[in-house]
Amino acid sequence: MEILSTVLPFIFSLIIIAPFSGNYIYKVLDGQKHFMLPIFGKPEKGIYKLASVNPSQSMDWKSYCSALLMFNFLGFVILFILLLTQQWLPLNPQHVSNMSWHTAFNTSISFVTNTNWQSYAGETGLSYLSQMAGLSVQNFVSAATGIAVFTALVRGITGQTVKSIGNFWVDLTRSVLYILLPLSIIWAVLLAGEGVVQNIHPYVEATTLEGANQIIPQGPAASQIAIKQLGTNGGGFFNTNSAHPMENPTPFSNFLELFAILLIPVSLTFTYGKMVKSSKQGWTIFTAMFILFSAGLVISLYSEYQSPEIWENISYMEGKETRNGIAASVLWSEATTAASSGSVNAMHDSLSPLSGMVAMINIMIGEVIFGGVGAGMYGMIIFVILTVFIAGLMVGRTPEFLGKKIETFEIKMCMLAVLAPAIVILIFSAIACCIPAGLSGLNNAGPHGLSEILYAFSSAAGNNGSAFAGLNVNTIFYNVLTAAGMLTGRFGIIIPVLAIAGNMGQKKITPVSQGTFRTDSWLFVALLITIILIVGGLTFFPALSLGPVAEYFLLQNGTLF
Repeated sequence: MEILSTVLPFIFSLIIIAPFSGNYIYKVLDGQKHFMLPIFGKPEKGIYKLASVNPSQSMDWKSYCSALLMFNFLGFVILFILLLTQQWLPLNPQHVSNMSWHTAFNTSISFVTNTNWQSYAGETGLSYLSQMAGLSVQNFVSAATGIAVFTALVRGITGQTVKSIGNFWVDLTRSVLYILLPLSIIWAVLLAGEGVVQNIHPYVEATTLEGANQIIPQGPAASQIAIKQLGTNGGGFFNTNSAHPMENPTPFSNFLELFAILLIPVSLTFTYGKMVKSSKQGWTIFTAMFILFSAGLVISLYSEYQSPEIWENISYMEGKETRNGIAASVLWSEATTAASSGSVNAMHDSLSPLSGMVAMINIMIGEVIFGGVGAGMYGMIIFVILTVFIAGLMVGRTPEFLGKKIETFEIKMCMLAVLAPAIVILIFSAIACCIPAGLSGLNNAGPHGLSEILYAFSSAAGNNGSAFAGLNVNTIFYNVLTAAGMLTGRFGIIIPVLAIAGNMGQKKITPVSQGTFRTDSWLFVALLITIILIVGGLTFFPALSLGPVAEYFLLQNGTLF
């Protein structure tokens, strides 16, 4: 009953609401009239005027990419300086000191890349100014960057003999003003109503019933939590993230935060269908994502409720969200790793071996099971192109996707996007396993210790941000190496995606014929899932065998690490 009452309402709510929100997002990105235009239309024009941007100016993929990289680099510099000087700046009632250079470096890259990996404790490591003017701002613009890249890719696929893939500044501005900002305001109000703290007061000293002194953290939490969930960012205002009662106090706040993680990523599948003028295409991608999501959820739930006989078949409660139950913790772990959010309401280090492996695989296959805002969709389209290409080879036809021929350049870019994060995960994990700096922070030995390292670099390269939490990563070694992984996992995919958009936009659209391979059928769904698991999953099978798989079999004999 716990599973049914937790999982089914959540899934039904998503399936019902996502098509409507997807249609609204389509109108925003396509520049059509919508109900938010009277509210934010003038501010949008004001932003273009202030930034000296011509919204009617089109960009080719190189100009679009240059603007994107410049904007993100500037955001990194500003945030880095802010974190290094926060103790001398206002809105710091707890007198939080400046961050060390390597933690500030890691944190700045983390939030710019929509990863939100945390090497710091939120309530003790950041001032209110850093949280609001630094992290919250990046939560908005990093998510908007993902939506912009997705939009540019679809324009390139659907355009005919055009060099333009849109205007980055327009896509970024509209994504923030009309999508992320209104939803964040609604969610922040709802969360504050549930008791999530939202103020700029100093921390409160309280006396417990036992007579001990306790510090109760305060701060503008609800506003940041809203956008961290909606933008699939995931960085917690407090150190324990959504397991903290000030950040997630009630079952309804738990539902709201969990729902927010998947709302936009799921909606974008239907936005995609609208943009390519075929709702079936959107439903096809949604179906593939949903099947993978459901399979991982079922495996995780089974694993958490069925322990080995040597443990008397008890459920794994250690490290779980005891207020809402095991099902809520497992659903969150599946959603947050499928959507590259990284927020948690339980400790992933406490997951059973199979549940931990599912969470890891969700990240390793490229965060394409719904994925990050925008990023999940352009990652999935990469696999769609690969599937069309492989299917074309199997039947001896020139592969085509939505009337565009898939040629050598597209496949090279696709493989670059697939291999970039995989190289980071495997090589960086191998380095960490071989040197004292990589092993010094482990809390566990054996296969579980390997899983902690694998998960850390998977989370960084997949721009997820969650952690097994059994590994001390606030060291120069891990801060620098995971930062490099985040940059590679973000821009090592974005640049090839924009190159594909630019190249495909210049091609002619071939009319559909009897020989055209359909990409909106159940057969294609099966092929797409197969390619994702083979190309994206088998790369990591040897490493997973030494980590969670080995731990699973050892656990059957009562061996813990």
